[in-house]
Amino acid sequence: MIVGVGIDVVPIDRFTAALQRTPALADRLFTAAERVTLTGHPRTPESLAARFAAKEALAKALGAPGNMRWHDAEVQVNEQGQPRLEVVGTVAARAAMLGVASWHVSLSHDGGIASAVVVAES
Repeated sequence: MIVGVGIDVVPIDRFTAALQRTPALADRLFTAAERVTLTGHPRTPESLAARFAAKEALAKALGAPGNMRWHDAEVQVNEQGQPRLEVVGTVAARAAMLGVASWHVSLSHDGGIASAVVVAES
């Protein structure tokens, strides 16, 4: 059964400007693993914007409680590039409270917009 659905869109230019204006922002929003690809190269601004959208969509799927920490949700990818969510701490606690047993996540970026959809399922 679906517990929650979240969607978010991020203008890539605006997100990139925020990262340039505030260099520590990437460290605050993303885990070290999220900031690099599977081959160890830095992620592009488009890819980071999609991950930010996923974290926002995740919060929306959980009812947008204000106490969740950015690093308590990590967007990972498997060898085929399929995204998945790993949650711990504040995010895992909220998910457990709602009975979330699994996640579905989709990321995209095109035409200057990054987007993500997250479905929380019991």
